[in-house]
Amino acid sequence: MSSMIDRFWYGRSRPLAVLAPLAWLYRTISESKRRKATQAQAGRLPVPVVVVGNITVGGTGKSPLTARLVECMRKEGWRPVILTRGYGGKSDHYPLLVKEGTPPSVCGDEPLMLSLATGCPVVVDPERLRGARWALDQGLGDVLICDDGLQHYRLPRDIELAVFDAQRGIGNGALLPVGPLREPLERLASVDFVILNGKEFPQADHRIEEFAGVEHPDIHAMVLQPATLVNINSGASLDPSVLSGKPVRGVAGIGNPDRFFNTLRQLGAHVQAVSYPDHHRFRPEDLASGALEWLVMTAKDAVKCRGFAPDNAWVLTVDARLSEPFEQRFLQQLRECAEPLQPQVTER
Repeated sequence: MSSMIDRFWYGRSRPLAVLAPLAWLYRTISESKRRKATQAQAGRLPVPVVVVGNITVGGTGKSPLTARLVECMRKEGWRPVILTRGYGGKSDHYPLLVKEGTPPSVCGDEPLMLSLATGCPVVVDPERLRGARWALDQGLGDVLICDDGLQHYRLPRDIELAVFDAQRGIGNGALLPVGPLREPLERLASVDFVILNGKEFPQADHRIEEFAGVEHPDIHAMVLQPATLVNINSGASLDPSVLSGKPVRGVAGIGNPDRFFNTLRQLGAHVQAVSYPDHHRFRPEDLASGALEWLVMTAKDAVKCRGFAPDNAWVLTVDARLSEPFEQRFLQQLRECAEPLQPQVTER
């Protein structure tokens, strides 16, 4: 499926150009929904709201970026709360506060992963504005960060970050279904930061002047670095370098599995790649491997395999690395957003 998408959307040509009328209809409907949702907003919330998202279909690294921003904010004394739709989960009630024992089938894989990785409150609600108000009523924090909510316009926001996979970029530059774009490229003019996942850091200046032909004052690089190799059953941890020269069965049910498999190869592993659809519900038979193979998966997939993963199953955790100038710029803008909201936000 991934190779088919790459061929249709992420090359220079547009093999689905015959569907251009549908792309025009998609744009018309999307813009109408955006206008209505924006007009229906009831004004700013009493705390800053940060939205991390993308204008392309597929995995771009939003969740690792969200986790890193949470870490940055906590170091500055903020108490962040993560808002998420909870795709792939189904609860009998919303809003839902994710706990360590919450099944991923209820809350979704990414919310559980973010809860375990960050230790901060994660609130799941398909209606993110309702989830935001509930989080504030419960006193869970003083800043809200929405993971994957760029097109959820009912939620007021103060800072927007659009994330791209640097290798895939904007693909053929067309809107769905002809190309991978959820919104026109000019949407980037209204976001605060553009983040390129997998882009090398510039030598002289930490900012990048343009992306996909669009000039923007705040384009920054992000790199996902392998952090730790953790055994799903025992909790034992190893340096990822132990995979060098080892036979590895890489298993991934994420939006862009090739990025994960390439990371394993860069560690020196001999990889047999096995990919499943994004948010795949794993079964024990999906984790079959050879006696001498290391079975390695992403953190997002691993939360769904606790309880039936074999003893040779490991999760490769990654950390998002951002430039210090970007992090300081982000924190400064966050402080500026909070100033008009005083005294509602917590004084520091």
